[in-house]
Amino acid sequence: MCLIAVAWRAHPRYRLALIANRDEFHGRPTAPAGPDPEHADVFGGRDLEHGGSWLLASTRGRLAAVTNVRVGGDPEVAPLSRGTLVRGFATGNMTADAYMASLAPDAPRFGRYNLLCWDGDALAFATNHPAHASHAVTEGVHAMSNGAFDAPWPKSGRATHALEQWLAQATDAPVDEAQLASLFDALADTTPAPDARLPDTGVGLDLERVLSPPFVRGARYGTRCSTVVLVDEDVIVFAERRFGPDALPQGTTVARLPRAGRSIPNNT
Repeated sequence: MCLIAVAWRAHPRYRLALIANRDEFHGRPTAPAGPDPEHADVFGGRDLEHGGSWLLASTRGRLAAVTNVRVGGDPEVAPLSRGTLVRGFATGNMTADAYMASLAPDAPRFGRYNLLCWDGDALAFATNHPAHASHAVTEGVHAMSNGAFDAPWPKSGRATHALEQWLAQATDAPVDEAQLASLFDALADTTPAPDARLPDTGVGLDLERVLSPPFVRGARYGTRCSTVVLVDEDVIVFAERRFGPDALPQGTTVARLPRAGRSIPNNT
């Protein structure tokens, strides 16, 4: 996953709201968003190559999401998959702060990562590049992509702006796929950023241009899915749109997950 915008304690109804795009090679085997086969409370997509995930939510009030960190064009050789960090937290019981701290000894063995973890009470960020570091996420709207947390990349600004606008207009009405259209539209934006605003991550100007929009369109590599997660008092809304090569639609999942110990209100 290469783009996440997250609103933390920034809205009276949605304590946590997140929109994200996962960019990956189209040939990498993936399972669409659904219940984890071993943990019924956990929901999200699965990487069938290494068994982890890029974004998972739990009805116990947990969420984890990861992006890679882009540094030059050389492939990573780390032995451990960053996707296992997401599944490890979502299926576990540690607080976000404790989990982040526990990663320090093995952090260099994972592919370069930016990681978000929410335990129901706190939202935390961790990275292993250039070295292990973690901190609590402050209230407000933030972006996490393939550089530093809250780096002012054009794609990040577009995503946070779209999330802020949507939350400003959100009501108490039940949320359906039609109401999420503007968020998915923002995630589907393929407009390249101006050269003057491109980051320099060591991959060259041509590739920086290709990777600069929120949605990356390509035959071999590109945005594989767009996801919206909304957490309110009783329900977690988890919506995913999937794409194949050259942005070919491959299906949609919209799930309403009752949080543990709660039932979905009658009006939803």
